[in-house]
Amino acid sequence: MDETTSDLQPYAEFESLRFSRPKQGLLEIVMSTPGRLNAAGHDMHRDLANVWRAIDRDPATKVAIIRGEGKAFSSGGDLDLVTDMANDFETRVRVLKEARDLVYEVINCSKPIISAMHGVAVGAGLVAGVLADVSIATRDCRIIDGHTKLGVAAGDHAAIIWPLLIGMAKAKYYLLTCRPMTGEDAERMGLISLVVDDEETLHAEALDVARTLRDGSQSAIRWTKYSLNQWLRQAGPTFDTSLALEFMGFAGPDVHEGVAAIKEKRPPRFTGPASE
Repeated sequence: MDETTSDLQPYAEFESLRFSRPKQGLLEIVMSTPGRLNAAGHDMHRDLANVWRAIDRDPATKVAIIRGEGKAFSSGGDLDLVTDMANDFETRVRVLKEARDLVYEVINCSKPIISAMHGVAVGAGLVAGVLADVSIATRDCRIIDGHTKLGVAAGDHAAIIWPLLIGMAKAKYYLLTCRPMTGEDAERMGLISLVVDDEETLHAEALDVARTLRDGSQSAIRWTKYSLNQWLRQAGPTFDTSLALEFMGFAGPDVHEGVAAIKEKRPPRFTGPASE
């Protein structure tokens, strides 16, 4: 770590995330859930929703990098969290607000955000991974939006940005089928900014881009981000609809079968009613 490490006290409340200053002006956020491929449980989901506002206010941070610890970026929502959402109305309402805040706070954070994805990238972690201003992944990274496989509509970030980045035909294909795409596929289609060969190169490239953004005109970079993200703000009603329908699904029967199928490592057998 650089000797000019700044005070990380503003981030003490986000206990599910780890923070460091790899270089002056840079903040590294690490998702860490040992043994669970950095799945987002209750605490991490809340912290991922709220940390961006703290970053926006932090004068010591010019650029943020988010990555996962160990073998993955993030395996998505923890199944215990999903089960609690399906069984408890108050939990569902709370997580709905967090999911909405996570998307809009990443979009509205004035500081540039870089994601460094490897292993598997799914769910809540993938929100920051794809919405990041510069998204980087290893060639063999597996990017998956697994909502429909779980038995709920594709909410989170997908509706607000996937059609813009890869077109409606590809967005429908991957979001309806939950087929995985590699980092190489994602870069070729335009879902992410850059692809690199391996994890070592991934971290080096993320730091290199972060230094470039740190050393540039902060007003010019932040105002460019703000103006470009107007495209995403215009899609806000589409995102809000997708999120509402996702959370309606958490109150239905299919999500219970989806969780059971994942735990038992078998195809789901959905029997819930079809929407007319």
